[in-house]
Amino acid sequence: MYKKIISFIIILLLANIKVVLAGELLTRLKNPVIAPALKLKDMDEIVHELTDYSGKPVIINFWASWCPPCREELPSMNRAWDKLKQEGIIMLAVNVGEDEDTIFSFMGNYPIDFTVLLDQTGEVSEHWPIKGLPTTFVLNSDGYIVYQAIGGRAWDDKKLLDTVRSLKRLDIK
Repeated sequence: MYKKIISFIIILLLANIKVVLAGELLTRLKNPVIAPALKLKDMDEIVHELTDYSGKPVIINFWASWCPPCREELPSMNRAWDKLKQEGIIMLAVNVGEDEDTIFSFMGNYPIDFTVLLDQTGEVSEHWPIKGLPTTFVLNSDGYIVYQAIGGRAWDDKKLLDTVRSLKRLDIK
């Protein structure tokens, strides 16, 4: 687990990841792949699985409280959630490698209004193609990863949100 966390830190330092300007948006995968399994508890001990959201586009953000770009992008994710929550689009924040107390403390300064899942051991995250934190995947309604974002984004950007919204109307694979 520590090796994975140290790898994330090194990647972040080398890449000098910042919140990406809206013009850079999302990277579309040339060959979308079915999303790996995801079964984790939230802060209330409720278990969530990707299959719970079948038929809906899903945004899955992998983050940690020690990650500066994660802290920079979270307010825009909350604003995006305010716009998307009534539209049948799911947003999940998967915390990697931290305990509930750390996350709870962090959320006092950086509120997260959408579902926060806990991957305390990093075991679930290891099965996802994460290259650093934050990394976000956008799944179509069939459960395929069709877009990714490595590094922070302005998630409340209209063009970015419209890209995600388009997944409700199209079967993109």
